[in-house]
Amino acid sequence: MSENAGTEQDTEREADGDEQDERSELVARVAAHDEELATAVEDRITEAETAADDARERAEELESSLARTRADFENYKDRAEKRREQAATRATADLVEKLTDVRNNLLRALDQEADADIRPGVESTLETFDRVLEEEGVTPIEPEPGTEVDPERHEVMVRVASPEPEDTVAEVYDPGYETDDTVIEAAKVTVSDGSGDDGDSEESDGGDSE
Repeated sequence: MSENAGTEQDTEREADGDEQDERSELVARVAAHDEELATAVEDRITEAETAADDARERAEELESSLARTRADFENYKDRAEKRREQAATRATADLVEKLTDVRNNLLRALDQEADADIRPGVESTLETFDRVLEEEGVTPIEPEPGTEVDPERHEVMVRVASPEPEDTVAEVYDPGYETDDTVIEAAKVTVSDGSGDDGDSEESDGGDSE
């Protein structure tokens, strides 16, 4: 074998060795990259699982808190309703106690002799009754004649001949009652037709001439 042929073979072997080294290095880099990628994916999966566990735990806490809040609210409603019923019962008892005093006064008035004048007793009882209404915040609705009709507070019974302006209150038939801004019972009124005639006629003096 010539010297040149041996040199060429050595060169080829060196080239093959370099190529193999490059291939091994490339494989090693790819393997390292794959390992890093796999590690990163595993870390992301772990983070996602941890976040999911935290979210699930938070949801359970919120659900438990909501259940407690709902139960507390139901208990509050029950207590509030019980207090309202108790307050209504006490208010009714207080009102009945006041009204029984009025009734007892009326019974005493009726217990008088048949020919006795019971008007003073009735007037006194009425004053007591009015005082009870005032203490309860109830005021009478008694519009003056000539007052404009308020459909919310006045119930028109009939139109009558009256000197009052047309479509105004002529007379109160029954007073109404209200408390604050709430009408308990509208006043029953008659309404003027504006004719100017109140139904009372004056005798003519034409027949008195001498």
